[in-house]
Amino acid sequence: MSQTDAELQQKMGSPPPPYSGWQAKVAQYFNFELYQTNFRTEILAGLTTFMTMAYILVVHPLIMSDAVFLQDPGDLFRELVVVTGITAAIGTLVMGLYAKYPFVQAPGMGTNAFFAYSVVLGLGIDWRVALACVLIEGVIFIALTITDIRRHLIAAVPTCIKASTTVGIGMFLAYIGLSGDTAVGGAGLIVANEVTKTAFGSFTEPATLLATFGIFISALFIIRRIKGALLWGIGGTAILGWIFGVAQAPSGIMAIPAFPSNLFGQAFVGLGGINGGNIIDFLAVLLVFLFVDMFDTIGTLMGVGTQAGYIDDQGELPRANQALSADAIATTAGAVFGTSTVTTFAESAAGVSEGGRTGLTAVVAGIMFIVALLFVPIFEAVPAFATAPALLIVGVLMMASVTSIRWGDLTEAIPAFVTMFFIPLGFSIAAGLSAGLILYPFTKLVAGRSREIPVITWILAAIFVFRFAFEAVRFS
Repeated sequence: MSQTDAELQQKMGSPPPPYSGWQAKVAQYFNFELYQTNFRTEILAGLTTFMTMAYILVVHPLIMSDAVFLQDPGDLFRELVVVTGITAAIGTLVMGLYAKYPFVQAPGMGTNAFFAYSVVLGLGIDWRVALACVLIEGVIFIALTITDIRRHLIAAVPTCIKASTTVGIGMFLAYIGLSGDTAVGGAGLIVANEVTKTAFGSFTEPATLLATFGIFISALFIIRRIKGALLWGIGGTAILGWIFGVAQAPSGIMAIPAFPSNLFGQAFVGLGGINGGNIIDFLAVLLVFLFVDMFDTIGTLMGVGTQAGYIDDQGELPRANQALSADAIATTAGAVFGTSTVTTFAESAAGVSEGGRTGLTAVVAGIMFIVALLFVPIFEAVPAFATAPALLIVGVLMMASVTSIRWGDLTEAIPAFVTMFFIPLGFSIAAGLSAGLILYPFTKLVAGRSREIPVITWILAAIFVFRFAFEAVRFS
């Protein structure tokens, strides 16, 4: 057994119970013994992760519906719900079964807004051509993964940036959970303010009261080490919201999903729409998709991987290529089915916080995405304020990585702080990672310690400088 394996076993605690038959085969495949886990823990972790990000089944179709439609905005909403669930399931199941990590994938927030509002509505590119752009991006990602380039990019990220990315993601998740307009179901604990930019919310709002109640209950559950603490917190807060009329109760239990006949394969149709009139914009959009998705995924894998204890002594994520392959396959499949870039979600940290350590967690979440397509009325009724407690607790747990940053060394403290600062306030993991990786070689250089910087880190910094300059010029 390697030193890394021994350390993992020491972290995880008591060994799992013995299994027989098919359970023994599953436990052996996912290496329960190494990660000191069991079926109950992995299933609860998968359910928790799914419940924490089930909002994507509704929010993503709402965003895409503004740009992807036949006659009027929204006329393909139901099909987009189905596509969201299918692509999330494909990416998550590949991640769980092939990479064997508890990371969950789905169409990414941020890139979907860029797809809808900047590319289709802003630049006037037909949505089918935009899907073709995502398809090509996925193929490029597959090539980069096969050639091992993406794995080397992860290894090139300094330890202090890895740790600060974990902390930044934690604050990002907490910020997402606590903010949001109560008029649309948000927690309202952090609200917009014209003078101070943001401000503390008001307890005159029922949703804010319920979210606060959920925080106390979730904190109680997790402190008392109750299994499924985050899941119970989400479910309990949602049910109270339905009972008191703060959130609309489910309109039904089941609904027959519509096959996405108007979306499936449209990316191939879009390839025929590329011409001399839009080729420049097409290439510009492709580069932005590549930059944002590549480093958003890398940031999430590093951040959640650090929290779960996967990062080895060399600062690398074991089976990184398998995880990146899952991301590339999911993006390509998503384009074929008719949606924007699929990426690894930071909400995976919720399942990790519940003890999920193997690919079975992802398999459970992936299956739930398929099952959810039959029960969309229930899942779409879970209000955003019900997930706020879980996201806040996850943020607290991810803050632990801040102690591994050498704050006495300003050449590492400055880029680390900038990274964790810009992730939540820039509302982008890629933005924070980019800023940190640009500052890191600069601080080392001015301190006369340029020898500490690997060549590939210099290359990454140059890429990010180019990215910001390119976006400023092209999309200003």
